[in-house]
This record gives sequence, C-alpha cells and structure tokens, in this order.
Amino acid sequence: MQKIVLLGGGYGGLRILQRLLTPDLPHDVEIILIEKMPYHCLKTEYYALAAGTESDLHLRVNFPKDPRLTVIYGTVESVDIHTKLVYLEDNTPVTYDTLIIGLGCEDKYHGVPGAPEHTLSIQSMSATRKTFEVLSNVKPNGVVSIVGAGLSGVELASELRESRSDLTIKLFDRGEIILSMFPRRLSNYVQNWFLDHGVDVINRSNITLVEENILYNHDKAIESDAIIWTAGIQPNKVVRDLDVAKDSQGRVIITPHHHLPTDENVFVVGDCASLPHAPSAQLAEGQGEQIVSVLKARWTNTPLPEVLPKIKLKGVLGSLGKKHGFGMMGERTLIGRVPRVLKSGVLWMYKYHSG
Repeated sequence: MQKIVLLGGGYGGLRILQRLLTPDLPHDVEIILIEKMPYHCLKTEYYALAAGTESDLHLRVNFPKDPRLTVIYGTVESVDIHTKLVYLEDNTPVTYDTLIIGLGCEDKYHGVPGAPEHTLSIQSMSATRKTFEVLSNVKPNGVVSIVGAGLSGVELASELRESRSDLTIKLFDRGEIILSMFPRRLSNYVQNWFLDHGVDVINRSNITLVEENILYNHDKAIESDAIIWTAGIQPNKVVRDLDVAKDSQGRVIITPHHHLPTDENVFVVGDCASLPHAPSAQLAEGQGEQIVSVLKARWTNTPLPEVLPKIKLKGVLGSLGKKHGFGMMGERTLIGRVPRVLKSGVLWMYKYHSG
C-alpha cells in the first residue's frame, strides 16, 4: 500500500481530500488525515465567532466519510523527512510514503514583549473560543483593543461593534490609513465606516510592550479589558522547525509542482508555502487542486508540464458587520452592501459544495 499522510484539514487539506476520494483513486493508495479538530473549520469566519455573531456550529464542515480515509485526531509535534516519520504530541510515530503539509499559521508577534502572554488570538478554533468567552464577559462600557488592522482586525472590529454597542473599541494600525495595501477609495470607505460607527482607529501606531490589560503605543500606556492580536502571521512551529529552505517570511520554498526541491514526496500547501501571493483560502484550494493533479499524473505515468497553470484568484471580500463590506474583484473596487452580499453567497456556496 502507498500511504499518503495529510497534515491539517484546512482549506487546502479539505480540497485535496475532496479531489482524491474519487472512483479513480488507485486501490493500493491509503489516505491518512492528521487533524486536531473532528471537522474542517471556516477560519475566514473566526472573527464572527469571537464577536458572538455566529455560533460555533455554523463554522464547521464535516470531513468526507470514506473507507479509503483514516482520520487520526492529534497534534503534530515534529516531522522527520529523512526517516519519513511524523511524530504526534504523545510521541506516536506515523509513517508515510507521500506527505502533504498543510498545518496553517500562527500569530506573529514581531518581538513585542508580553504580546504572546497577554493577548488573545483568532488563529485557531480553540483560541477563538477563548477570545469569544473573554469578550462576552467584558464589563459594560469596557475597552477592547485590537492590534493589527489587516483583514482580520477590520472584520473583527466591525463585527464586535455590532455585537456590543456599549464597548469602546480601539483598532491599532501601523499605516497612515487603514488597509493601505488596497486602493485609496476602499481604504477611505473603511476608515470612514469606523469613524461613523464609533470605532477608534489609531493610525501610525507602534505597539512596544504588552502587559496584563495594558498595551503601550509609542510607550503610552492604554488600559484595556481585552487585547486581541491580529498583527501578522507566521507558519506553524512544526514548519518553522523543519530544516528546509525557506523565504524571508519563514515559508517553505517549493517547486512549481508544490513539493520540496529536495524531496518530490513532500508537498506543502497553504499558509506554510512560499508563493507569489498573500496566503488565503482561495490560494490554498488552488494549490490543493494542483497537488492532486500532480499525484494523479504520477499514478498514470502522465508527463507533467514544467510549470503548472497560474492559480486564478477571484478577488478579496471583507465584511463591515452584517450589512456592509468591501472588496476587490480584479482591478474593480467594491464597497457598500454588494460585497457583503457577495461574501455571504460565497460562504453559503462553499458550505453547500463541501457537504
């Protein structure tokens, strides 16, 4: 039997399972998924769970049930690509013939003292549940500080505003204007939405220290009842510990066929892979599709092109509460109700097609 071990059931991992578990899967192929959770989690919607506007149940998609798939529930501790072994937290080894690493990302704290110990996270389901519990218990008229005004920080701040109108919400942004990587029209719209809805956006911020319920912006102390960190990501620690070539962001350098340059049987998908685009669910799914095409070509001895087709990304959609949103579709800027409706539709379609 040929054993394919898939680490992580995120967006890339789920797409790989969906495309592998088809009638043309060779009979001598065994697929093992190693995952902490008993279901796929909609990570792009964690902000709504943290804010209390969506339930835990609505952010779950069941993994496929198939006799050719074995699911091992556990936490990956390390990977030894030389001996082809994956070690779980309890030191249990799992052997593989082909390995697909899709372990996702963790918060990146940029060396800010106290940030790992004294901030909340929305990078995993378990961390988001804790964040939801803390936010739910913030006293009336309390202060919530969100460090980082990228897509996650913006969506969390806006959703929390609709969930808790009594709170003082402070959103710390390093740029001159929020979402500065997007066209100015979009940035102005989002910044003005926060202004109109009473969210304090602190531009040109620089968080230098975090203590319990206190963060320091340019060394000025700001007391908070809860501090949430959304100021950057980095690959999972297991990937950071791998002795392989990485880019300046710590992501694994891969070939055009998505495997290690030194080992064609180790693939990397999603946030851990070094690609010319920012990490996203769309990108991970596109990678998953191509990894399966590579595997199926090998099984049928079909020659592969030196470079696979470019992964097509449809755009970016973000929400500002339940009624407004923003986005980019190609070169077109979207603001207002339309991108919010589009995002809801995309989410519904994803859940529907994922079973």
